[in-house]
Amino acid sequence: MEQITKEELLDVIGKFELGDNTEVVSVEPYGSGHINDTFRLEVKEDGQEKLYILQRMNKDIFKNQKELMENILQVTSFLTDKIKAQGGDPNRETLQVIPTKEGKSYLIEANGDGWRVYPFITDSLSFDKADTPEAMKKSGYAFGNFQYLLSDFPAEKLHETIPDFHNTVDRYAKFEQAVQEDVMGRAKKVEAEINFIREREKDCHYFGDLLAAGEIPLRVTHNDTKLNNVLFDKASGNAICVIDLDTVMPGFAAYDFGDAIRFGASTAAEDEKDLNKVSCDMTLFEAYFDGFMEGCRGSLTPKEVEALPMGAKIMTFECGMRFLTDYLQGDTYFKIHYPEQNLDRTRTQLKLVKDMEEKWETMAQIVRK
Repeated sequence: MEQITKEELLDVIGKFELGDNTEVVSVEPYGSGHINDTFRLEVKEDGQEKLYILQRMNKDIFKNQKELMENILQVTSFLTDKIKAQGGDPNRETLQVIPTKEGKSYLIEANGDGWRVYPFITDSLSFDKADTPEAMKKSGYAFGNFQYLLSDFPAEKLHETIPDFHNTVDRYAKFEQAVQEDVMGRAKKVEAEINFIREREKDCHYFGDLLAAGEIPLRVTHNDTKLNNVLFDKASGNAICVIDLDTVMPGFAAYDFGDAIRFGASTAAEDEKDLNKVSCDMTLFEAYFDGFMEGCRGSLTPKEVEALPMGAKIMTFECGMRFLTDYLQGDTYFKIHYPEQNLDRTRTQLKLVKDMEEKWETMAQIVRK
């Protein structure tokens, strides 16, 4: 996305409903997100200091910002009512959308740039990695609680902000196409990885088949369940709010669980070259599972709970398949910092899948308890 000047930022801020006597104190780039441009906005409203988050949405990734914001507004309004009914504080426990002066949930500029504003949740912290069982458990609780609060929200009312995002069957078809076309002449070099994926093609159908048979329901899913999308209260250390709702869509509870395990329970970086360092840590798996189930408070069906390990395997498998597809196509989707990075990423994910298969009975026992 193109750079933006201070004057343009101030012009955007002036179009939001921030109170009549508001003066901007500062607006600075904020956070470590890769998708949207995020700013921390400090203002004085009638002499009182207030903080906001201002974001420019990535129009290259989110082609339909109207549907994206409709999803966020539906979910945050629903969460606000739920949190109030439980005696909680919706201003701390879910995002609140600040309207534009025209009463819209976001601002769209002549060049197609979309902007939105949320109040900043003060006295909160976020972390990039859950390296202790305690942190994993708290993160699991936050996303389990997100499932619980939205368990009676009709998921089919949500738009797909990124079509086929977790359509594993479609991802497999795109992978096979990339192998056949082999535009970079790389397929010969990665025959072992290609065969590994082909041997597990039937796994791609697992969740679609369960849904079609009516064995699991469609849920509201977050689809980016990394630890840094949870805010923790500075004083108590407890998880208070799930943020970054751009990829909230209809999906399966096991997907949110699985992606968190893929990312959080791995013992190595996503592009680790030494595959001996790569495994799925069962202590972290169990800690996340315990937190997740506590947060869900019985809102999942027995079949959904039983399918959680499969969620971890499928999300990891799908991710490895996507990295390999991108490698075969010439690294056009995922940002790379060195030539073979997508291949290294592929290999860590496939090693994690293999490790999960070897620990399958352990995972099943943890879930059965």
